[in-house]
Amino acid sequence: MIRLSIPLRQALSRLSMPILVAAAFGAMLLGKAETGLVERARMTLADTLAPIYGVIAEPVGAVRNAVEELRFLAAMREENARLRAENERLHRWQAAALALETENALLRRQLRYVPEGAASFQTARVVADAGGTYARAVLLSTQPGQAPRKGQVALDERGLAGRVSEVGSRSARVLLVTDMNSRIPVVLEGSRSRAMMVGTNGDRPRLQHWPEGAPPQEGERVVTSAEADAFPAGLPVGVVRWTEGGAAEVELFARLDRLDLLRIFEFGLSGILPPEAVARPEPRARR
Repeated sequence: MIRLSIPLRQALSRLSMPILVAAAFGAMLLGKAETGLVERARMTLADTLAPIYGVIAEPVGAVRNAVEELRFLAAMREENARLRAENERLHRWQAAALALETENALLRRQLRYVPEGAASFQTARVVADAGGTYARAVLLSTQPGQAPRKGQVALDERGLAGRVSEVGSRSARVLLVTDMNSRIPVVLEGSRSRAMMVGTNGDRPRLQHWPEGAPPQEGERVVTSAEADAFPAGLPVGVVRWTEGGAAEVELFARLDRLDLLRIFEFGLSGILPPEAVARPEPRARR
């Protein structure tokens, strides 16, 4: 490394500014005098740097596209969540509107009909898929002193789920409509025909005992019937689906595979329950 004396370094430092000013002034004069030369030099430099810019631009563009894709996916996820919530609300409104339409039709035919009072209900959380006597049942956690009554009707936010079959001090078991012990009288809304919905331990219960010559129609809504004083009339159950084997099944409104909360309604009914769910009287003491 060449070492310069202090006086020489001071002289070079004093000359650097005038040299740079002169070089800039010369470049300006050259640009004015030789425009073509300057343009060719600039384009040569641009041609040299263009591939480098292209190589740099590809990953930058990929990163930008990835960021835009993530923003699009986040927006789509929010939109899907909003649409699912709106779809749930529309399903509830549809069930309410169809039930009101059916009630209005009955009222037109029966002018002296007196509507029933609003039923009371309590909400309980599903804590387990209960086993025991039934294959398709769920266990509810209840507050002490607020246990439901056997025979009360359980619904989720979409439709009928089952009935209370067993009651404890802090829990209750609900027999789901898909259990093979479940027998529910129903009405086909389109034809007003009555039938029996029978559980199969599968995802869809089956329809049986409908009137001869009036089979259920594909997509026809199914609601509860007031037969046997077990259920109130008009609770939404599901829609008719015919299998390839020719069996009429009910695609339930209630999502029995995703039960979290159930509403237990008191309709003041005392209809038929399975024998296992009926409380037996205590034996009398001998005198």
